[in-house]
Amino acid sequence: MKRIIATVTNDLTFDRRMQRICRTLAADGYDVMLVGRELDNSKMLEIEEYKQYRLKCRFNKGKLFYIEFNLRLFFYLLGRKADIVCAVDLDTIVPAFVIGKWKGWKKVYDAHEYFSEVPEVVNRPRVKQTWEWVADKFIPKADLAYTVGPALAGIFTQRYGISFHTIRNVPDVVVKPIIPKETGYLLYQGALNKGRGLEALLEAMQHLDIKLKIAGEGDLSIELRKMTTHLGLQHKVEFLGFVKPIDLPKLTAGAWLGLNLLENMGLSYYYSLANKCFDYIQAEVPAVHMDFPEYRALVEKYPVAVLLKELSPEAIIDVVQHLQRERDAYSELIVACRNAKSSFTWQIEAGNLLKLYRGI
Repeated sequence: MKRIIATVTNDLTFDRRMQRICRTLAADGYDVMLVGRELDNSKMLEIEEYKQYRLKCRFNKGKLFYIEFNLRLFFYLLGRKADIVCAVDLDTIVPAFVIGKWKGWKKVYDAHEYFSEVPEVVNRPRVKQTWEWVADKFIPKADLAYTVGPALAGIFTQRYGISFHTIRNVPDVVVKPIIPKETGYLLYQGALNKGRGLEALLEAMQHLDIKLKIAGEGDLSIELRKMTTHLGLQHKVEFLGFVKPIDLPKLTAGAWLGLNLLENMGLSYYYSLANKCFDYIQAEVPAVHMDFPEYRALVEKYPVAVLLKELSPEAIIDVVQHLQRERDAYSELIVACRNAKSSFTWQIEAGNLLKLYRGI
């Protein structure tokens, strides 16, 4: 039985992509260990298919966190036996690939995003330069590489000189929709971080006759709650905090409209293909996305969403009120979701994933 160690810096509890990937590989006969980070509120996953291990750090953000985590990961991997190591994003690739090369393991790189182009990095020249050096140094050494969307796969293939494959971040269950949706709500699910359009959304909520539910936490959690209070929106906006993956499908299915309002603050967001996009489709929930390449390509084939040319409170108000008025247009989006959902399930992506791993 081949052993795989997958490494991430985040809390394993809410990483649905890695839960799917590890479960799929374990079901195919691999001995899988998922290594992540332990936070004060971390909870062990109730799983039997694969193992999990969490590294406890004194520092939880910034340069010191990355240094400490990578050192702890290095020594953890040093004492392990494996056949394959999978580094998720640049923040775990150095120890994973250094130990992997030394021990003769196959090295896999899973890019969840364009790491050196995320908003937290793109406007900090020295930090960006450091991560680009890491990428240029280590990514070409991968025996297998894949990412979340075709656009990023093309960019990475050209830049790093190795073939990047696409494994989309799609749901692993078909959600039974909740009808009627007229009693539903606006839904944002995901990290509450810079560049997610949440400030513009809250401003728009002052003029919309519908409730908003926000599922997730992040760097802006406190600031957004204060903004909600300042605008007097406590009766219309509900912060749900972290929602367990097992509970998220039901929450999504009850929404009237899903939101994915990224700002163009770097190539990572511009070429993104978020998992929430496919969650909305599976739940037959129409959505609003930005007019970025991956969402444009999706909507051209499956008109499941409305695309915004610009991100502003006015644009959000216009699209929501338009769909509230035009019932036929809204119904057409639901039908498109229904027609598209069978094309975007984890069963399809799982088959592609296993082919890649069997190939190395």
